[in-house]
Amino acid sequence: MAVIAVFNQKGGVGKTTTCLNVTAALNIAQRSPIALDLDPQGHLTLSSGTKKTSADAGMASFFKHKTPLASLLQETPRGWQIIAASLELAKIDAMFGSDPKAATLLRQGLREDLALTGAPIMIDCCPMLGVLTLNALLATDRVLIPVSADFLSLQGVHRLDSALNVLEGKLNRKLERRIVVTRFDSRRKLSYDIFDKLKERYGALVCNTRIGETVALATSPMHGKDVFEFAPHSPGAADYRALTQELWDSGFFV
Repeated sequence: MAVIAVFNQKGGVGKTTTCLNVTAALNIAQRSPIALDLDPQGHLTLSSGTKKTSADAGMASFFKHKTPLASLLQETPRGWQIIAASLELAKIDAMFGSDPKAATLLRQGLREDLALTGAPIMIDCCPMLGVLTLNALLATDRVLIPVSADFLSLQGVHRLDSALNVLEGKLNRKLERRIVVTRFDSRRKLSYDIFDKLKERYGALVCNTRIGETVALATSPMHGKDVFEFAPHSPGAADYRALTQELWDSGFFV
């Protein structure tokens, strides 16, 4: 069971878009993925076309009531499974912030309820390093970091990399990571400069596939659809298909 946390502390970098469309690409490849929405904003839940859950259902029910994860799975219109988010998740930090054991709840829940499925599990993380994100990072040894092709995102990924290095020391294990450049505009020299700087510093950790900034990727979530359903022949669909294949070939999902 591969568990992949999609995380960046900076907003607007395509975190949810990446989680949505990599999950959808895995589904098309018949890998039977499961997605967990750990962001209280619930954007992955909305973008996948999943019906709204009650405030106390989904991932919130797992943390608050210890509801087994397997019983919280919903099927999306595209056929892959998701455990939805609600605004109630925003209360989890306040509820468990002082309990050091709270950060291991998801790891334990995945082992007890979903390990036997063998399915790749994609986690759309909250863009803050709090209880929810720590649960995701402690439940996995793989982190996919979307970075938009702009200067501020470049600075942000350096800080995030440092934070993950510190966490690795405390966990006494490596967090395998990949960086994917998103919102890449081939008409702008800055996009190439950002990609080259990331390659220079992080080498093979940077995916060769770059996600272009396209209308289809920006529009499809409004319709509750992944890019493959909304615009299957678009450049955005081609980019996420290539990214998923690159990650698969490198053993990132194994």
